[in-house]
Amino acid sequence: MFEGLIELPWWGYVVVALVLTHITIASVTLYLHRHQTHKAVDLHPIISHFFRFWLWLTTGQVTKEWVATHRKHHAHVEGPEDPHSPQQLGINKVLWLGVYLYRIESDKPEVQQKYGHGTPDDWLERHIYAGHEFWGVLIMLGLDVVLFGVVAGPLVWLTQMVWIPFWAAGVINGVGHWRGYRNYETPDASRNIVPWGFIIGGEELHNNHHTYPSSAKFSSKWWEFDLGWVYIRILDALRLATIKKIPPKPAFNPDKQVCDLDTLKAVVTNRFQVMAGFGHDVLKRVYREELRKASRFDREGRRLLKRAKRSMRREISMLDDTSRKWLARALEYNQRLNTVYAMKQKLQDIWQRSSVTQESLLQALEDWCRQAEATGIRALREFSYKLRTYAPAPAAA
Repeated sequence: MFEGLIELPWWGYVVVALVLTHITIASVTLYLHRHQTHKAVDLHPIISHFFRFWLWLTTGQVTKEWVATHRKHHAHVEGPEDPHSPQQLGINKVLWLGVYLYRIESDKPEVQQKYGHGTPDDWLERHIYAGHEFWGVLIMLGLDVVLFGVVAGPLVWLTQMVWIPFWAAGVINGVGHWRGYRNYETPDASRNIVPWGFIIGGEELHNNHHTYPSSAKFSSKWWEFDLGWVYIRILDALRLATIKKIPPKPAFNPDKQVCDLDTLKAVVTNRFQVMAGFGHDVLKRVYREELRKASRFDREGRRLLKRAKRSMRREISMLDDTSRKWLARALEYNQRLNTVYAMKQKLQDIWQRSSVTQESLLQALEDWCRQAEATGIRALREFSYKLRTYAPAPAAA
């Protein structure tokens, strides 16, 4: 029986399979996702074509199809036209049949035409990669057999073939919109699965990505880790990549206590961080104060507050009917929380307005700050003072 050109102990084949699949993961997150789909980073043609070639060998992936399907997901996230939303289709279908859902969507010419612009359209793409998707994976099978033998080779190849369909099409598209934690209350169900993006190259930080889809960096908090970002920084240092955009970083001027156009621009630019701060510094703080005040004999009141705790911080459009009812009852029960929640909605409304001048938005922001300070609620007053200090981020050196 042919043993292959490379003989390894059993664990050696496991290491080889994991290394090969990790290269595929890096190809998906760096090339397909951050470079081709969202244009967050420019890759040197050598690096770009290596990833394209590697994906052809290990997935038979056509760039335009992947890009078009993912862009449609962002355009219709959690809606009836989302190609793979567990909110619409159920977690089991997306997790286990994610690659099938992808295949259905990617085969639609109208989807490719509408969402697949800006992807490679050279001779290789038209005559090799897009025209003969299965050649690559068959060549990969042959290489694995030659290198590792007729027993280990097919097992290594099978691991390569199922890795992306499960982890990317299943876990990211499924679990990433079903379970995990949220740094930002986006109008979708995206979640950060875990804070350390090793296995799927940083794609685990899915809520961060949906908040800033055009960012090359997926990590947001200091304790989060995005392996794909590490690779991008290395490529950038080697002049093999150019970083185009990362999430905005709030800047503050403690001496400024008036709202001006710079304040408005900074607040709107950092609106997701602003609302995350409001949730933590105002809603959470006032909620705890009111829960402590609630009499231990007032079981109904305490139950209302506890049932509505999470709903107060969630994006209102993502609440189901039951959660909305509990929230309404809790706000009716507690006036201070009702005031704080109303101020949250008013603050969001400032940057959701359309067809208004900057001067009108600035007046709305100033009015909000005055109203917040006039409520007599300390947490709101302190948040308003901080909001006034927002300033444009310093220019990069």
